[in-house]
Amino acid sequence: MRCVLQRVSQAQVEVGGVVVGRIGLGWLALVGAEKGDTEADADWMADKVAGLRAFADDAGKMNKAATDVGGAVLVVSQFTLLANLGKGRRPSFEASLEPGPAATLVEHVGKQLKARGLPVENGVFGADMKVSLLNDGPVTFVLDSRSTR
Repeated sequence: MRCVLQRVSQAQVEVGGVVVGRIGLGWLALVGAEKGDTEADADWMADKVAGLRAFADDAGKMNKAATDVGGAVLVVSQFTLLANLGKGRRPSFEASLEPGPAATLVEHVGKQLKARGLPVENGVFGADMKVSLLNDGPVTFVLDSRSTR
């Protein structure tokens, strides 16, 4: 499971011109599920996002987690994170998990973030989404659940 995690002052996602998710301070989590991913990968991802200390403390150092600063998470599915760009000029998405199981795992990440005390908003799996954000920092991380194996 991969995630591009961006610290934001605000972010929102629209589907068909309607805002379906909006947060203030927190994380925009673009999440992609890979073939072979399990709930353990989704749990790892949620734990990492919830516990990542990348918000400023009183001294201005990245030392606080989103829960410490009243942050939220906007979870948006993004299968293109699993693209293979190694051959030619057209991306291959063979590594991406099939839509049904992928939707379940992305939803599981959101549920686990809520269980860890974070307010969570979501995009719409498989929809054409328009995501806007105000990146804070900018601070951006790439997380991969398989990097720990």
